[in-house]
Amino acid sequence: MRKNSLLVLFLTVLLPFCLKAQQGFISTKGKEIVTPNGKPFMMRGTNLGNWLMPEGYMFKFSKTNSPKLIAEAIAELIGPDEAKRFWQKYQDSYITRPDIHYLKTIGVNSIRIPFNYKLFTAENYMGQNDANRGFVLLDRVIGWCKAEGIYVILDMHAAPGGQTGDNIDDGYGYPFLFKSEASQQLCARIWKRIADHYKNETIILGYDLLNEPIATYFSAKELNPYLEPVFKKITAAIRQVDKNHIVILGGAQWDSNFKPFGQPFDSKLVYQFHKYWTPPTKEVIQDYLDFRDKYHVPIYCGETGENTDGWCDTFKHVLEQNHVGWHFWPYKKVDNTRGFVTFDVPANYDQVIEFAEKPRGSFEEIRKAMPADREVIKRALYDFIENSRFEHCRVNKGYVGALGFKTN
Repeated sequence: MRKNSLLVLFLTVLLPFCLKAQQGFISTKGKEIVTPNGKPFMMRGTNLGNWLMPEGYMFKFSKTNSPKLIAEAIAELIGPDEAKRFWQKYQDSYITRPDIHYLKTIGVNSIRIPFNYKLFTAENYMGQNDANRGFVLLDRVIGWCKAEGIYVILDMHAAPGGQTGDNIDDGYGYPFLFKSEASQQLCARIWKRIADHYKNETIILGYDLLNEPIATYFSAKELNPYLEPVFKKITAAIRQVDKNHIVILGGAQWDSNFKPFGQPFDSKLVYQFHKYWTPPTKEVIQDYLDFRDKYHVPIYCGETGENTDGWCDTFKHVLEQNHVGWHFWPYKKVDNTRGFVTFDVPANYDQVIEFAEKPRGSFEEIRKAMPADREVIKRALYDFIENSRFEHCRVNKGYVGALGFKTN
């Protein structure tokens, strides 16, 4: 009888605590990112670029290169009402559950999801202005990732006021965030709201506060001193509601410069760098390794890739030999072998590209640039979405294999 009583006690009282311990949060310990049981965890995965944060080059546009410029071009082509339907279908199709399942089957253990802050405000973005739509979209993909066992980093790719000063922050050509108290407060409020929503979600690895702050076009001497104070402000807001998750800080000048950082100010910080178009050698990451050793904190490569298979293979090995986790960019891209999967350019899409590249600074120029048949253009845009669905994509086996993932 006593044995039975002890068993009942274990099942009703102690077992839930044991399960909770097993299902705990990814965290940090010294220079390591660690699993809930304290073992080192090396991120190996990709970025879901161009889904919640469209980029012109991944639509094969050059001049029309930020989300708002892309949205303007599409609205001019097919009208605002049809554009709303286009973006709804795009969000529901570009990344779906089969994409996440595929990533799991090849061996990916984590992904980074870029998003625009506007998904959490009433500002018009991708055809909607519902301040809760970000949670609807992220909850869905996070649910798929949880079912597959893939950890998630949430990446604010575009922040209020603009943190970069180029097309990738969807701003106004300057990193106004760092000079605007109002934008900083809004950014902190949004992150606090996100953290409060996900504070108990263990499949979320961490929060990447600002993607690639302070582009090289601007004065580092003037702007870099603002970077860490802004990070501290956002982190303080997050810690009011969430003390569980890792906070990820990207370096200045496209996530390349850790010099603005001093002594770590939080017990769960990870410092992130991005690295493109450099020699794939240890020397290019030595400054980050030195920073890790100096402050005894984890570092990680949040973006790299978009290069030859051989370069990716070599740099992946350099990162792993130095115990640095990585997310190669991007997962999916039209008509390109430098990503995990690709899809075909639809018929007549060249007319969409031509329109996007023409001058459209006045209504007269818009009229002159307009293709003759809007229905043809509409079909090409919707075919772009249809082609992007996972079932119509092709795996770039060379790229995937270069990263050490399964290709069959």
